[in-house]
Amino acid sequence: MTIRIDPRLERRLSRAAARSGRSRSAFVRDALERQLALDRLADLRRHITPFAEARGYLTDEDIFREVS
Repeated sequence: MTIRIDPRLERRLSRAAARSGRSRSAFVRDALERQLALDRLADLRRHITPFAEARGYLTDEDIFREVS
């Protein structure tokens, strides 16, 4: 896979990868994995929100209080 990024973003990527001790490829793979996980979580939240609200769970704190 090939992606194109602007020079400014490429410099930021190079610096961040160097600070982390990983290659640019590893840094981008990790970032992509995290973003895909966040997207999946957002999809799941959208799906379950109506069910949670119907049971009185309106905030994250409501759920944390119940499971703690």
